Amino acid sequence: MKMHVFIVGIVLMGLSCLRLGATESLDSVFVVKEKNMTLSPYTGMTRSHWKEAALYLLRGAFSYVNSLDDPLDFPKQPGKSYPRVISQEPVAKLEAFCRTMFLAGPLLKENPELTVNGIPLGNYYRRHLELMLQPGTPLYVPMNPPKKNGGQRLVEMGGLAVSLMMAPEVFWNPLSQAMKDSLAVRMLSYGEGETFDTNWQFFNINIMSFFLSQGYQINKAYLEFLLKRVLASYSGNGWYHDGFLFDYYSMWAFQLYGSLWAEEIGEKYYPHYAKQFKEYFRAIVENYPYMFAQDGKMIMWGRSITYRMAAAAPLALTGLLQDSNINYGWMRRIASATILQFLQHPDFLKDRIPTLGFYGAFEPSVNSYSCRGSVFWLGKLFLALYLPESNPFWKAVENDGDWAKFEKDKVYCKYAKNAHILVADYPNIGAAEIRSTTIQSVNGYHRVENYNRLAYNSEFPWQADGKNGEVAMNYVVKNKKGNWEALCNFGFKKYEDGFYCREAWLESDESVRFQLAELPLSNGILRIDKLTSSSPIEVRMGHYALPEKEKKIRESIVKLNGKETYIIDNGVYCLGMIAWEGWKQMEFIRAEDLHPESKYSVVINAHDRCENEKVYITLQLWEKSGWEYNDTWNPISKIQYDKKENKFNIVLKDGSVKHLKW
Repeated sequence: MKMHVFIVGIVLMGLSCLRLGATESLDSVFVVKEKNMTLSPYTGMTRSHWKEAALYLLRGAFSYVNSLDDPLDFPKQPGKSYPRVISQEPVAKLEAFCRTMFLAGPLLKENPELTVNGIPLGNYYRRHLELMLQPGTPLYVPMNPPKKNGGQRLVEMGGLAVSLMMAPEVFWNPLSQAMKDSLAVRMLSYGEGETFDTNWQFFNINIMSFFLSQGYQINKAYLEFLLKRVLASYSGNGWYHDGFLFDYYSMWAFQLYGSLWAEEIGEKYYPHYAKQFKEYFRAIVENYPYMFAQDGKMIMWGRSITYRMAAAAPLALTGLLQDSNINYGWMRRIASATILQFLQHPDFLKDRIPTLGFYGAFEPSVNSYSCRGSVFWLGKLFLALYLPESNPFWKAVENDGDWAKFEKDKVYCKYAKNAHILVADYPNIGAAEIRSTTIQSVNGYHRVENYNRLAYNSEFPWQADGKNGEVAMNYVVKNKKGNWEALCNFGFKKYEDGFYCREAWLESDESVRFQLAELPLSNGILRIDKLTSSSPIEVRMGHYALPEKEKKIRESIVKLNGKETYIIDNGVYCLGMIAWEGWKQMEFIRAEDLHPESKYSVVINAHDRCENEKVYITLQLWEKSGWEYNDTWNPISKIQYDKKENKFNIVLKDGSVKHLKW
């Protein structure tokens, strides 16, 4: 009998792979087989390939499961991630369970008999919904005390509610009435409890809304209160602030949950709020797609970056709007390319599941609230598989969007006025870049490199700061304790004549203040910054860093229009920096274990000692490797300071003139 069951399991697994398309082994990278270059001339990916990608990820997760009662229990990545104590292990398992449902739900909705690695997925998830309620089981979820914040379990119950909402015929309808009632009591103890004034409010909203749709009594006054608070977080141009920070939570939380809630719940029960969510959702196409590189790469920016491709989820879900004014071919081109950005990177998987990091494991980017199962938040992008094959998101032909209209030797900027976010697109190298503001967050997130870089670029992922003052795309100041401290408080001033202007101050000593102004150029950035300090201080500032690829990074110093230029070249890109005014010296800094793409990296740093007040003018350049360095690389003809007007006049070689006045 046991042998018979084993053989049946093997046959079912084989049939599953035949139905969804076999992929390469999990020791390899994901391979797009039988590409459709007619519908998807850039990525070759169609809806069927998205299903294969979801299965590819699930196969890795379920390689840890041998029976219906086994939890999804993954190896811990060394470092600050949890579980750090035994009491955290049930929550880590809960994360893996609830978040892999984002991947499994759409597949099961189309194929309820789907089996992965011998495990019938539908039976597995329904069984673990039962085990969640049983004390002593690995996944047990206790009742949340009245009016308490449910913590990480609230987060996961909120995600679970989305899966129940999107695929009730898979996860909810087959349950017994007693089981449904028990789940309602347990989940509502979290949904009707306290929450944070951030994206977390949506977890409560999702839970209460699902059970409202199923006829259960809920706290409607509390639900409506939270809906109003979430909508009040909207800042325009598609951006919500998350506890007064801007990051991808605007998109993979606010916009994603808001659009699904409006479609599945709001239209029936709260049409006024649904209309607002849809209006705000539609606005993302005006700004957000430009934050992705021409080839669809996303920028490494903000906390929880380990969720990676989930950043493209709202672009995919624009299919809900079925709006003929939306370029769905561009939306899918970005979303599919973002999937491949990670699934085709050789460092993405370890232990057959995604690492905590960006490409591979990268401890400086890891948040202490993350575990190995956390990464499956990236499954939110695959919620687009709930859109039928006939949806315009799947039917439109892939295209380059506005990148096809962009001219070389120009830069294109999109400014979100109320959120004070500037996105710049650089056709010469196909890169996207973002600038924003951060000021003292409650949890101290603003202090880390996820937020405190001057700019974030799709081609140059951020490098962590070193203990000896090594810095990339920021200023560091030697503070009174003798440590190098990075700027982390950035207040917006204005966006005028192409200059994005902020003020910044040292958190440990607010008498150290900066006036920052940066002008995106076709091949780099012009920085004109003023530092004031009540006492002499040492200061450093860095360009973007380059990771070491196959060969050692080449370093050189040349003269461009008589200006000494430091250059690094890793065989893919070359970066150049000119200390136009103010800096005492520049140097090449070789770093180890600070870059997300390579063990070794190099960054160009400028260094000085400021006595009281000083202006620093810096030109940061880039080009693809193989560029013949010559005077044309320097786009600036001259920079003049009008003392009477307290204004800088910048004359570019193309004849245009820019003005900066603090």
